[in-house]
Amino acid sequence: MRHLILVSMISVGLLSGCCASKMGGAGAGAGEGNIPVASDGGPLTDVHYAFDSSALDATAKDILAQNAAWLKDNAAKTVTVEGHCDERGTREYNMALGERRARSSYDYLRGLGVAAERLSTISYGEEVPLDAGHDETAWARNRRAHFAVK
Repeated sequence: MRHLILVSMISVGLLSGCCASKMGGAGAGAGEGNIPVASDGGPLTDVHYAFDSSALDATAKDILAQNAAWLKDNAAKTVTVEGHCDERGTREYNMALGERRARSSYDYLRGLGVAAERLSTISYGEEVPLDAGHDETAWARNRRAHFAVK
């Protein structure tokens, strides 16, 4: 019985580390505790952000335009926009920043004509790094919006 309670408490703790928006959504392929395993690639390209920013630069806008075109050509697909951060900053700050990053990409895709019912957002903050390194190269890879196609 104690083992079951402990497993339940751990599961709740892991799940509470992820912040899904009201727009719904779960992440990509699930790892332990339904936390997704970071992935690189897929039919849509990740958008990367500057340190401590959720602003879209010209490169990000071009990538989002390509992603929107793919989504329009694949009308049966839905996407969860995942906001990710590097390891710097507090967990709470990074969860909020991840949400802003996911939302900026979501809003831009909506502006390009992708239907809201095909999109959802979630923030993983620093919890699902693409690169486990502890240097600027790794941090730059981890500051992203990832598009998990369903």
